Formats: sequence, structure tokens, C-alpha cells
Amino acid sequence: MSIQASVEEILEDIKKYSPYPEKVKLIAVTKYSTVEDIEEFLKTGQNICGENKVQVVKDKIEYFKNKNTDIKWHFIGNLQKNKVKYIIDDVAAIHSVNKLSLAQEINKKAEQSGKTLDVLLEINVYGEESKQGYSLDELKCDIIELKNLKNLNIIGVMTMAPFTDDEKILRMVFSGLRKIKDELNKEYFDNNLTELSMGMSNDYKIALQEGSTYIRVGTKIFK
Repeated sequence: MSIQASVEEILEDIKKYSPYPEKVKLIAVTKYSTVEDIEEFLKTGQNICGENKVQVVKDKIEYFKNKNTDIKWHFIGNLQKNKVKYIIDDVAAIHSVNKLSLAQEINKKAEQSGKTLDVLLEINVYGEESKQGYSLDELKCDIIELKNLKNLNIIGVMTMAPFTDDEKILRMVFSGLRKIKDELNKEYFDNNLTELSMGMSNDYKIALQEGSTYIRVGTKIFK
């Protein structure tokens, strides 16, 4: 199936399964794609394109620098402190912020670059699917300091859902993430925390049904 056909199928699924399809944004993981693949994807009108390797961002940013494209680079993956300095100029959003120290480092680099970055906080919902993420109690200890970082804009929470086709487990993960989002909204964000990420899953349709608004579609589009 071509990239174009895959995107069209996903867009139809969004309309069919999501309770609010107008909020859903695609994150395209392009680790296995070529520059030409990305260009074809951009022609579909989606403006969020994900990268899960620092070198991928650095290689492809040069290609798109002089092109008239509305692309918002979104870094996905295990972001380590020693990588922050290499990507901060080339991205507009960060997936998987899972430590206050990492958030502070990102904030410092963003301030030096004169930009504000959207971030999703990585939550450990049930203990196994997101081992590096915050537990809810840990996050509550850090949340005030995280919110005070002036160059970070917390837009949502995400989790690394297990690679499984077990619908019951996947629904437990995403419904659990939604409950955490609702609790954080009530206590800390005045209902401004609106984005919910599917993280990694074999079935994005379940994530859509459970209210996810960021859909990671890389494995479907880029074979």
C-alpha cells in the first residue's frame, strides 16, 4: 500500500472511531523512510511529522530548509540529556518528557534558542508499559516546577502502551491514561490539558476510541 493510500485509510479511521476527529493529529515516525517518502507524506496536508532519531532530524532538516512546507518537527523516542543540544533548534515539540531534570535541560536550551516547545509528559500507567515514565505520585511532586518552566508548554500526557493485540489490556492502558489526564486537569491545568497521546500501540483504532488525539502512524505508513 502506498503512503498516500495508508494516510487516506487512517484519516477515514479517525472519522469513524474518534469521538472528536477534528482534534486528532498524526505523528509520522520516519526512521525507515527516505526524504522522498516524507515529501509525499507532506503533500497529504498533515503538518506534524515525527522523528525518532537525532541524526534523522539533522539530515532531513537541511532538505526541507528551503522548501515551502508547513512542517512541525516532533521528536519521538528516548530523549537523553546528551541529545537535547542537538535537536532543540530543529523541533517544535517533544514526546516523552519523563524527568524534571530532563525538562529543565530542555527548557534551558529552548530559552537559549528563543523558542517555546510543546511537550508531552510520559506517564507510567500500570508499571510495565512505560518503565521510564513518571508515576502519578512522582509527577505530582514535580508538576509545579514543571509548570514554572517558561519555555515549555505542557500540552498533554502520553504512555508507552504494550505491544499487544489484547484489546482488554490496550483499553485499560488508554482509559487509565485518560483518567490521569482528567485528574491532572482538575487539580493543576484548569481543563487546558487537552491532548492525549497513544504512545506506541499495535491498534491505533482502540486509542482513537479511547480518546487519544495524537496518533503515531509510522509503522503503518513507512514499511
